[in-house]
Amino acid sequence: MNIIQHIQSKISEIIPKLYDVEGVNLDVQKNKTEFEGDFTIVIFPLVKLAKKSPDAIGNELGEAIKNEIDFIESFNIVKGFLNLKLKDVVFADQLSELQDDFENVTPKNATVMVEYSSPNTNKPLHLGHVRNNLLGFSVAEILKADGYNVIKSQIINDRGIHICKSMLAWEKFGNGETPESTGLKGDKLVGNYYVEFDKLYKSEIKAMVADGVDEDTAKKQAPSIIQAQEMLLKWENNDPEVRKLWAMMNEWVYAGFNETYSRLGVNFDQVQYESNTYILGKDLIQKGLDSRILYKKEDGSVWCDLTDEGLDQKLLLRSDGTSVYMTQDLGTAVERFKENDIQKLIYTVGNEQDYHFQVLFKILKKLGYEWADQLYHLSYGMVELPEGKMKSREGTVVDADELVEEMISTAKEKSEELGKLETLSNEDKVKSYETVGLGALKYFILKVDPRKKMLFNPAESIDFNGNTGPFIQYTYARIQSLLAKAEYAGKGNFSTYVPNESEKEVIILLAEFKEVIARSAESLSPALVANYAYELVKSYNSFYQNNPIVKQEDLDAKQFRLQVSDLVAKTIKRALSMLGINVVNRM
Repeated sequence: MNIIQHIQSKISEIIPKLYDVEGVNLDVQKNKTEFEGDFTIVIFPLVKLAKKSPDAIGNELGEAIKNEIDFIESFNIVKGFLNLKLKDVVFADQLSELQDDFENVTPKNATVMVEYSSPNTNKPLHLGHVRNNLLGFSVAEILKADGYNVIKSQIINDRGIHICKSMLAWEKFGNGETPESTGLKGDKLVGNYYVEFDKLYKSEIKAMVADGVDEDTAKKQAPSIIQAQEMLLKWENNDPEVRKLWAMMNEWVYAGFNETYSRLGVNFDQVQYESNTYILGKDLIQKGLDSRILYKKEDGSVWCDLTDEGLDQKLLLRSDGTSVYMTQDLGTAVERFKENDIQKLIYTVGNEQDYHFQVLFKILKKLGYEWADQLYHLSYGMVELPEGKMKSREGTVVDADELVEEMISTAKEKSEELGKLETLSNEDKVKSYETVGLGALKYFILKVDPRKKMLFNPAESIDFNGNTGPFIQYTYARIQSLLAKAEYAGKGNFSTYVPNESEKEVIILLAEFKEVIARSAESLSPALVANYAYELVKSYNSFYQNNPIVKQEDLDAKQFRLQVSDLVAKTIKRALSMLGINVVNRM
């Protein structure tokens, strides 16, 4: 237990004894004032309940804390704030305890499934998918660090009208070309035909409107969209030629996706395909009809009435018997809980799908699945560019592969401009450019609270100063160089060492790490870990600038500072690993 947690725990025991009140939690913060003390407690919440002055409460609480906690040296009260000064020895003890406990994780004995990525096989991955993948992967890693068993999963949207659009366009315009014949990644080749379909469809609508057909009718009756719908129906009826084309084009896309995942450093424990799960959804719908939870309209379509839930009526099967997204998601959820012993399922999906998941969870609850209460939609904000929103149908997206290459190229330019990495071999330089470029991309995206919309600017992300991935990576590399130069031998015993204020500040921050992981896991926000890493690096750099280490003549001071540096480096590396970011030993 770190210092702050220990103090808070004791306060929660003391308050009911002193004032006969329950449920009052006083916030313990690092003291940032000029008044003496390492920590500050805001005591105003007790004033009304205890019916005493802030000074009286401060003195009573201060005396009780001092009596209960042996490492409290003194206290003072200033304008409703209780400041606690700790005995110097506690910081050395805390550092030693943190090092001993660094690798320990208390198991939660619960399994969480985190779904992310889940792309469509009609287009390559783009910047929006990058945020999704990085966020889902990072949340999974943070949950693991907090003691949960985690299953990383994705469901690939490999069927549906959008897939048929790419297939139809390839049949019309492809002339048999393949990834091998064109030199294109499979996902990019298929994505090009999705754009071609959209061009054809729009030209047909334009021609029909020019001939006097109203636009809504033209959209429904354009030859290409009717052909795509017919192809979808053939697919669901297992037409051999349609199925063969579908399997071939999907294999192209899977190979392309896997290249991108590998480059991004994300992975999955389970992969499902909608082409399998949509059938499960149809079975559920029949059960819902039999139990009268769902109902069928005269045209044969199946619906769920959610008006009593504050929503509306939701289509689950079209009149021609084909599935909608909701059908598939129902079947997938049931299959996941059937096949896995999981206690929670987190869907990492953009906030444009908020309504979809509200409906999904309520329908599952209506169908009698109690675990529906353990479903959670991690709804994240869209990524926008300075020029506005991306549109995949029009081909105006930031391609994920091109973005990664741009980040690596920019990392190379910045490194060469600043003289970084000059001492490395060419092979090590190439690896470092990739590590720094991807680190910049991942950190820039993950430092933003996932629920917020974000504006992505690649140039801002690669900076060796400020709240960026390269700045944190650089600090790690600096520490590695320092430890090597000083020939650091490992943990020592500094029970009598008296740390200075900057050393104390770093140790206090180090002690907060596990609490940050816990809060990040609870809120499903990697931004807490990212910004903690930045605050730790800022504090360490201040300490580094103001305290000689290698040239320190006092051996105890030198070894103590090396020990602090070593633990900071380990903490940086572990924090970045939860964000999917690697480190380099030299920069």
